[in-house]
Amino acid sequence: MPTIRFVQHDGREDVIEATVGESVMRAALSHAVPGIVADCGGFLSCATCHVFVADDWVDRIAPRTDEEETMLEMAVEPTEFSRLSCQILVDPDLDGLTLRVPARQF
Repeated sequence: MPTIRFVQHDGREDVIEATVGESVMRAALSHAVPGIVADCGGFLSCATCHVFVADDWVDRIAPRTDEEETMLEMAVEPTEFSRLSCQILVDPDLDGLTLRVPARQF
């Protein structure tokens, strides 16, 4: 199982194992990762699973869709590294993926 590292705004880290094929958001919820709220349950209709992808991982995950871009406009302080974790699907190549969780979600 691939591992994913969530770095909280205070520097604390949660390293979890994720199932191939599930979304990063679903994996985070299954492991009670703080800061991943996921109000819409992964249906791309909120922005409460917002994360920042570590710069060395940005080119290794599928690019944002237009729908994700639109939804990220609702996220708290989005950057070029912002993603919705519901839109990142776990695959074996993501083993070690590092994501930073914002200090707050809407």
